[in-house]
Amino acid sequence: MEFWLLSLPLDKTSVASLEKLKRTIAKTNLATCGKLSIPELKVGTLDNLLSVSDILSQLDTLTESVIKKTCHFMGEVMEQASDKVLENGLVNGVDLVKYVTKFQWDRAKYPTSLPLRVLADNINKQVSQVDAEFKSRASTYNSIKSSLHCLERKAEGNLHTRGLNDIVTREDLLESEYLTTLLVVVSRGDYKQWDSTYESFSLFVVPRSSRMLYEDTQCGVFSVILFRRAVSDFRERAKQSKFTVRQCNMEVEEKHLQEIQRLNVDNKEQNVVFVRWLKVNFREVFVAWIHLKALRVFVESVLRYGLPVSYQALLLQPDRKRVKRLRQELSTLFMHLEPSAMSNKVDASFDVPEMIQQEYFSYICFQINTNMLDTGK
Repeated sequence: MEFWLLSLPLDKTSVASLEKLKRTIAKTNLATCGKLSIPELKVGTLDNLLSVSDILSQLDTLTESVIKKTCHFMGEVMEQASDKVLENGLVNGVDLVKYVTKFQWDRAKYPTSLPLRVLADNINKQVSQVDAEFKSRASTYNSIKSSLHCLERKAEGNLHTRGLNDIVTREDLLESEYLTTLLVVVSRGDYKQWDSTYESFSLFVVPRSSRMLYEDTQCGVFSVILFRRAVSDFRERAKQSKFTVRQCNMEVEEKHLQEIQRLNVDNKEQNVVFVRWLKVNFREVFVAWIHLKALRVFVESVLRYGLPVSYQALLLQPDRKRVKRLRQELSTLFMHLEPSAMSNKVDASFDVPEMIQQEYFSYICFQINTNMLDTGK
């Protein structure tokens, strides 16, 4: 769900235009419209406002990126449908849309008595800490997942390369001072050739010792017993006949299986802890983000409309199919605020340090997108 957070001055012309906007919206259903309550904050000096404006712009980008990353991982770690992820993305017990539309400034967490710069720094510190911890936790999660995937991949694939721990048991292998068991992969079309030739690969092969242990749609795994002194010759003759002799060390195979089991346990435990952390910190960062948007509205309203502070913050939820029409309506109604903004672009000669040129309107407008939790988007 997309919202437009607007700020309009309360001069006579703008108030009349605002009333006309409300009537137009009511008739045409271009959007839903409501007020957003922003408390009176400390203004400070013009230089301070300009500095805070730059900080808030950069912090807005950082905060939104952290929210998106936590959402992405929440969907990945939970491995659930979109509606299940949404259920776990509640903020103060309500969904994101309701939190935004019913927004109330949290004076306990963000005291209005603090200077704007301090409020911005506090949010920056909070979001940066979450971002740093997220990177650490995500790295651990990805490391375990990657190791598990690597080991599981070894247990998959064809019989020429996959692990044999789930196919061969210790009882299948005869090992003594003089005798050993080799495992040979034979294509299904070559079974008869194997049965008629394997004893000829060496004088030291135990007659009639070959036994099929496993087969899939392409190959079979056969065991064969021979004297240890003949292993090298047998391997060479088998290779010449296009049979693949597989190395099978049961201790290694068992350790491999135990490692998979351990990583599976670690992965499940890590997932539980990570999901809990993601839910808590997504909520905290989202709350900080909406307060940050409110801060930006206040600061830009003072910079754009001047003192004394007099503006109305509106929350529009546009009809996605009629966004262009709504923009045109807003541009027409509020072109008196800054006629040059009708081009909707920042003029190239306008020096905005470290800011990318972006859409610019005669009225103040910030977008809030609550779709980030929808894994189907």
